[in-house]
Amino acid sequence: MILPFDKDTEIEELILQEKQRQEDTLSLVASESLAPAIIRKIGGTILTNRTFEGYPGKRYYAGGMFFDQIETIAIERAKALFGAEHANVQPHCGANTNLSVYHAVLEPGDTILAMNLSAGGHLSHGHPLNISSKVYKVIHYGVDEQTGLIDYQEVADLAGEHSPRMIIGGASSYPRLVDWAKLREVADTSSSLLLADVAHTAGLIAGKAVENPVPFADFVTFSCYKTLPGPRGGVILCRKEFASKIDRAVFPGIQGSLNAPLIAAKAACFRIASTDTF
Repeated sequence: MILPFDKDTEIEELILQEKQRQEDTLSLVASESLAPAIIRKIGGTILTNRTFEGYPGKRYYAGGMFFDQIETIAIERAKALFGAEHANVQPHCGANTNLSVYHAVLEPGDTILAMNLSAGGHLSHGHPLNISSKVYKVIHYGVDEQTGLIDYQEVADLAGEHSPRMIIGGASSYPRLVDWAKLREVADTSSSLLLADVAHTAGLIAGKAVENPVPFADFVTFSCYKTLPGPRGGVILCRKEFASKIDRAVFPGIQGSLNAPLIAAKAACFRIASTDTF
């Protein structure tokens, strides 16, 4: 089929202007990075023509034999890069990774203990306008006003008082390291699950510049386009015991069809992040 137009000069011109803006501007936006050419190339391939639901070997659409291999490679590369027992590479964004984890192991009304947005947390960690606070009871911890650091004793006290089903570590604006061992200790004391949201530090973790939370957390979530050199989209890592619950929570729980070209680009991202050069 030949479409009536093969160009959209108005949109193409604006994209060119944005390209020039990026080349001329030093951008310090923490939730952005510059995707390598191979990521942009793979993310715009003919894989965008395909609709898939389900997982490798268990699809709801025919003709998935090649994409099954691509998604499997992405999964195995993610597991190897972070030393995880299970990976789901289908989430469309970082917020969806967290919602999927909640949906997998929490019931409506369960209590979550997470960092307040005003202290550096994230919208999906229970902001009043986010769906997370509509479905779950969210208690927030903050930082010490004098040091700007997480007060782990306050976290422990709140966990003891509220007995949260889940504790969330990680933030969108906290320029310090998180003590994952300490949070694991608090979680064990309060019989809580531990979620590490490392969207902003995933690349540093992959590059072994900061501590990996995988050995401490039940779940690790991140997006691929901040300190990782990848496309839009997110990933969930978890212990093997939660694998089937996480997969069911992503699809059909939170999302429908997956974004095939971006999953392929995630696979390329993990390959780049595993190199000595990265």
